[in-house]
Amino acid sequence: MLRSMYSGIGGMKNFQTKLDVIGNNIANVNTYGFKKGRTVFKDLVSQQISGASAPTTTGLGGTNPKQVGLGATLGAIDTVQTQGSLQTTGRTLDVAISGNGFLMVQDPTTNETFYTRAGNLYLDGNGNLVNEDGYYVLDNTGNKIASITNADSISIGADGKIAVVTNGTLNNSRQIGIAVFPNPDGLEKVGNNLYRATPNSGVVAMKIPNNGGAGKLVSGALEMSNVDLSEEFTEMIVAQRGFQANSRIITTSDQILEELVNLKR
Repeated sequence: MLRSMYSGIGGMKNFQTKLDVIGNNIANVNTYGFKKGRTVFKDLVSQQISGASAPTTTGLGGTNPKQVGLGATLGAIDTVQTQGSLQTTGRTLDVAISGNGFLMVQDPTTNETFYTRAGNLYLDGNGNLVNEDGYYVLDNTGNKIASITNADSISIGADGKIAVVTNGTLNNSRQIGIAVFPNPDGLEKVGNNLYRATPNSGVVAMKIPNNGGAGKLVSGALEMSNVDLSEEFTEMIVAQRGFQANSRIITTSDQILEELVNLKR
């Protein structure tokens, strides 16, 4: 069977995956804190027809190896952790991270810690600072931020300190923490704007915002998705044409096989 047919099949699968990633990017163009994905391809092993030879003492030059590539495969699906634009909301409990790092939230049912760039925060009925799913927001020591009750006013500084005024008394002892990873691209997406640490993301460092390499917090704003629609539509055209070209390889290979079969009638 022709090798080109199997190369075409592999190419079609790869471009289908690329289209899946592009579709997910476009679907999340307005998702707060979303980071777009990127597909990377690499070539498969090449079949050796003949090896290389060195120049001889009789004056003949060397020859290069002859190889036939066997197609392409998926190399990686990267998460592009570039900064998204900040959208002003004017809401006090909306915070955006300008720079590196993630907000830390804890699932109250499993106590598992997740990480997010989506800063639309809320207060629950007990005065705990939570995200939209009711996960506790953590400070730089890994403890939940609680007991924000009966406040006359609340404000959040660039360093994450929460200034709570109650009956004319200021309390700014609470502070939102930022998680920084050696390899943020190694985090695993788990849905709901959340990430989970993996063995390749490195050891998490819990830091104070705007300190030690952590980004600062911008109150009254949210980070938008870093998806660029013009780029995604261009990549969609490239993927579509790549898929069509690989399907044409299969069609042409089929025509050649048909001619071979028709040689004997």
